[in-house]
Amino acid sequence: MPILNTSNAIKNKVKILFLVNNLSFFNSHRLPIAEASRSKGFDVVIAYGEHGGADPELLERKGFKVLLVPMERGGTNLLRDLRTFFLIWTLFKSERPNIVHLVTIKPYLYGGIIARLTGVSSLVSAVSGLGTIFIHKDFKSKFLRFLLYPLYHLAFNHSNQTVIVQNQEDANLLVSWGVLDLNKVQLLRGSGVNLDNFTDLEEHDAMPVVCFVARLLVDKGVYEFVSAAQILKKRGVKARFCLAGGMDFKNNTGLNINDLNKLKEEGFVDVLGYQKDIPELYAKSHIVCLPSYREGLPKSLIEAAAASRAVITTDVPGCRDAIEPNISGLLVPVMNDEALADAIHDLIKNPEKRKNMGKAGRVLAEKEFRIEKIVDAHIQIYEDLINYKSSI
Repeated sequence: MPILNTSNAIKNKVKILFLVNNLSFFNSHRLPIAEASRSKGFDVVIAYGEHGGADPELLERKGFKVLLVPMERGGTNLLRDLRTFFLIWTLFKSERPNIVHLVTIKPYLYGGIIARLTGVSSLVSAVSGLGTIFIHKDFKSKFLRFLLYPLYHLAFNHSNQTVIVQNQEDANLLVSWGVLDLNKVQLLRGSGVNLDNFTDLEEHDAMPVVCFVARLLVDKGVYEFVSAAQILKKRGVKARFCLAGGMDFKNNTGLNINDLNKLKEEGFVDVLGYQKDIPELYAKSHIVCLPSYREGLPKSLIEAAAASRAVITTDVPGCRDAIEPNISGLLVPVMNDEALADAIHDLIKNPEKRKNMGKAGRVLAEKEFRIEKIVDAHIQIYEDLINYKSSI
């Protein structure tokens, strides 16, 4: 895979450059937008920091130009970050994109600053979530926010920029922090879901299955989920609890191998690992549970809605935006395993309530989360930025 090969933009053709830290994340959350952009006549380049198990050649065979920009997703090594900064600078200068679409924290911070310095005419910054340092109130998190303030301020002050957020509270936080102009904000509820992939909507007659789907991070509520399973098994509740998700060794709150082995030994949950076929997994489930501490808008929950499955999640930004409380799912206090267990028990004991919530979730998905709606909104953002630049 080449690193930052140069090429000239196609004459009279608008070039969009996507920059993301993880190619696997791009494939699952942004690829339909890239495909639709190309079908609309845009020249599309995809740059990524690490592959995350995805094969760049698959995108190349689809006709995309794909470039590696080495980027340490969870690292804070100054020398490596300076190298990343230089490589992004080189990328923007060599590719000369008309629009840069930045996804995830390092791309939208470093890329946002570099886009201003290199004269990129239009900028899209996608805030999928504000990360761990905005969850915790400890001194270290406060100090990191203090250090990051000037970076956010510079990254969100391009003259022709749209900042996409997935919930209003993230936008309010950034605006009140003084780093973002509210006029730049575009609220899009998640990255969309292909409803055609979710066709097995009826519950299977079997022991209730409660499913957790997310990266295995403490901040996703892994241990609250395991504790709730333990509480319910002690109550004699008959149900299967499944923990599905990959490990993230670069995240400070990620579980390690020893943690995972301990969970397997305890036996309160079935540790499934990373699951590629989410529609099949949800078809075999009855309840989808995500007791996260904070999110942008979790794809696992909008997929649960698409699968017509009742959701139990926490009353925090992002999570509560993924459901209609008491209609398509239940909200519980964050970091409260007893309340989580009670909510799960409620839906296990009341299958009709659970099924009705699942049906309401599907209606919500059809209205708000369709991938076509999200793609169209992105195309409109690109066109508005281009038109604004042309009018100056």
